[in-house]
Amino acid sequence: MVDFKVVVSDRKAGRAYNIEASGAAASGFVGKKIGDEVDGTPLGLAGYTLQISGGSDKTGIAARKDLPGAGRRRILLSEGFGFHPELDGERRRKTIRGNEVTQDFVQINTIVSAYGAQTLEEIFGKSEEEAAAE
Repeated sequence: MVDFKVVVSDRKAGRAYNIEASGAAASGFVGKKIGDEVDGTPLGLAGYTLQISGGSDKTGIAARKDLPGAGRRRILLSEGFGFHPELDGERRRKTIRGNEVTQDFVQINTIVSAYGAQTLEEIFGKSEEEAAAE
């Protein structure tokens, strides 16, 4: 059985929410690619549409949108996601995961692309820090 931590980013509110997805909710992500849109109903987000923006596997290796396939690859990077050069012209071979979501993923990052009737704050409630501040 597949289990994922789904991070839902709400750009309007500037907040992110964590959801534990398992079973049918998690299997809806398997086989999708970074950039694909997924219905939020299995996660308890009725009316919401989520766009997959990234993820990482159990060892922390990040997925890269421009790398097709499902497995890990060692690629030569000169800049961008997964490598930040310290010297001008520096290149380094790094292990990066492809853009297809598999059962090896632990975390999937998503962005809200279509909103439902309720706000995310109503669905998840306020955090303990916000409740203590009031």
